[in-house]
Amino acid sequence: MKFKSLLAKPFASIIAGKVKKEMMRAAEDQEAILQDLLKTGRKTEFGKEHTFENIHNYQEYKQAVPIRDYEQFRPWIEKIKEGRHNILWKGLPMYFAKTSGTTSGVKYIPISKESIDHHFNTSRNAVFCNVVETGDASAFDGKLIFLSGSPELERIAGIPTGRLSGIANHQIPRYLRTNQLPTYETNCIEDWETKLGKIVDETINQDMRLISGIPPWMQMYFDELIARSGKPVGELFPNFNLLVHGGVNFEPYRAKLMDSIGRKVTTIETFPASEGFFAYQDTQQQEGLLLNTNAGIFFEFVPAAEIFSPNPTRISLKDVETGVNYAMIVSTNAGLWAYNIGDTVKFVSRNPYRIVVTGRTKHFISAFGEHVIGEEVEHSLMGVAGRHGVRITEFTVAPKIQVNGELPYHEWFVEFEDVPGNLDGFAQEVDAAMQEQNIYYNDLLTGNILQTLKIRPVRKNGFIDYMKSIGKLGGQNKVPRLSNDRTIADELGKYLEGR
Repeated sequence: MKFKSLLAKPFASIIAGKVKKEMMRAAEDQEAILQDLLKTGRKTEFGKEHTFENIHNYQEYKQAVPIRDYEQFRPWIEKIKEGRHNILWKGLPMYFAKTSGTTSGVKYIPISKESIDHHFNTSRNAVFCNVVETGDASAFDGKLIFLSGSPELERIAGIPTGRLSGIANHQIPRYLRTNQLPTYETNCIEDWETKLGKIVDETINQDMRLISGIPPWMQMYFDELIARSGKPVGELFPNFNLLVHGGVNFEPYRAKLMDSIGRKVTTIETFPASEGFFAYQDTQQQEGLLLNTNAGIFFEFVPAAEIFSPNPTRISLKDVETGVNYAMIVSTNAGLWAYNIGDTVKFVSRNPYRIVVTGRTKHFISAFGEHVIGEEVEHSLMGVAGRHGVRITEFTVAPKIQVNGELPYHEWFVEFEDVPGNLDGFAQEVDAAMQEQNIYYNDLLTGNILQTLKIRPVRKNGFIDYMKSIGKLGGQNKVPRLSNDRTIADELGKYLEGR
């Protein structure tokens, strides 16, 4: 055992012990966090407009502060961008995390001095919980890579601004800097394909042990490593034993990533976002991600079907139920108040509070009243693919309104590693699985409102080429699983097999 792994073990025990204590007092911590947020918020413009001085409990908070999305927060964000202090939180943000939303264009999410540490420390907690559970700290003795956006930051009103993953690169503690790859210069390259080539140059002969990133971009990294070396990743990096992922559901990518590695490695799932680090996998023994209940974030939950209602039901953590699909609402120590992050979750445990991410509130199909969500399409496709040993690289689904007088249907654009020999039969099985998942979808088919789904095979690297064509290749960008319109589908029509 080397020096860093030797030191990591006792530190990991301390962190894991703290995590276990916080599990037991999650509801109490949430109440205390709300009071702390309100205390600071009273001195802000937002707090004065919403009479924070008269709010003493959660019920009063709900009455005073409506749920908002980014567009509704934009007027306050614009004031901060003008350099004005004490708007949403005290002073100015430490950073702006710049994201490209699908509905709001470019977003500028504030990150404060109080919130920044949680963005790194939660990843640390996930890894250290694994160290305690497995007894293996060897990842710290080799090289680590975080596939991320550029750490180069612009300034808006003096506030450093850039992608969250680039900002997080500035928060890597000194004890890991000597282990971290790629180099700062390589990480600053904006063009993903050029950057990927340089990353492979710098890592292919190194002792890589921990690899972290969004699954589709990790797969591109693995593909390039295999193309260069002719070896599976697990043979190229014999000590590689920890894969940390987040950003999208891992299951559609798991089989191909593990095939690229060529052997089993431990995987740790995380749930980070510009608005906060919400949850992480603390154990390999239980389903779900541990909600980050003591990290400056106050959570609320709205039944997903009500999220666009004028007066939706809002509950705090202590009142959630398992098995219910909720939209997640957050108030944070960076100045977001009852903010709809756009993600839906389902609790799989209340003791402790563990969740699975089920989709996006704005990524669904309900062109005909079916309200299909991401969890349903992923479960259906991957279940059938698993039974047939079929590898899926990427996919997305959109409605197809009446064509030539035919019944409408759901059109699935799927990039297979190898297209199934009987594609029609494969599609029928996926459709049957969808009918089991969603009763409304079943009703529409049996009522002859819809016809069964159709699968359009996308050519190899078609999704990569599509993302490149819209300037969103690499980094934190990902293809939505579901769209309620044809914007993505019509473009993907250019990348089908045989074209």
